[in-house]
Amino acid sequence: MPITANHIRTTIATYLDQHPEDEHELDIVRGLLDDGDDLTSRKSLPGHVTAGAILVGRDGRVLHILHNATGKWLLPGGHIEPSDDTLLQAAGRELAEETGIPPYIVTPNSETPLHIDVHAIDANPTKDEPAHQHFDFRFLFRTTADIGELQTEEVTDAAWRTVESLADQQLKQRVARALL
Repeated sequence: MPITANHIRTTIATYLDQHPEDEHELDIVRGLLDDGDDLTSRKSLPGHVTAGAILVGRDGRVLHILHNATGKWLLPGGHIEPSDDTLLQAAGRELAEETGIPPYIVTPNSETPLHIDVHAIDANPTKDEPAHQHFDFRFLFRTTADIGELQTEEVTDAAWRTVESLADQQLKQRVARALL
């Protein structure tokens, strides 16, 4: 069963129980859901839901991928698909697709996202996409695996980096706390 607006609402509510300080940032997402917008469609504007993975390896470092479209080092993740039943499953699928790390050697830390990030995406004329926002539900995973075969259509490289290398201060603090 595809991800529903109710699943997104419930995930946000559970997340806000743990991180009430993020309520204001998520007002836009809840407002769009209340307006009946289909945030599961990548065509939804002004934004839509994506799912990301914060993968921590055996040495406590976090996996980053070099994304082809942006030329930036990012966490694995992407758009949800109709075959995804949950946001957690979507994050795990994206992680496996982009990094080649099989799902059976990856363990989610929780069914609740560690971080929900609202960020701007530049217009992409080659895909006929205007500027919009991603509402990125980021889940923490752990593994003892190494990087597998990269999805070269989307990813150029992958590297394990320290928690301190995470650019988002809030995410950096949450990952560091989760690893204690």
